[in-house]
Amino acid sequence: MLKSFIAALSFATATSIAFASDLPRTPEETAKAFEKHFNSANVDALLALYAPGAVFVPAAGVQLNTREQIKGALQQFMGAKLPIKVTVRQVYQGQDTAIIVSDWTMEGNGPDGKRISIVTGKQIGRAHV
Repeated sequence: MLKSFIAALSFATATSIAFASDLPRTPEETAKAFEKHFNSANVDALLALYAPGAVFVPAAGVQLNTREQIKGALQQFMGAKLPIKVTVRQVYQGQDTAIIVSDWTMEGNGPDGKRISIVTGKQIGRAHV
């Protein structure tokens, strides 16, 4: 599942949720926040980045629609205990919405001590700005 990870997701940002001052304010900050919360294994903070109605696609042909399903998938990816590196490739920004296209890699040592490298997954997110 990790090797075929493609995420199409809808991110919430601070400008769309006024009471959440710790949410990202720009598309680039959204990608950085995803990386930070993933690497600190903070699934609740990661889930806060997803807007209501977000979709998560952990593998081709698999669409997760509920917050509980998305949380479970994120926990499964974090269960590999490999750090993620998110690199924003392109941002398409309109008045109040942005599409974020980024690449990600997960690299490190597995539980058996062998090197694991999962390179160039694609993440496409929508952020309200």
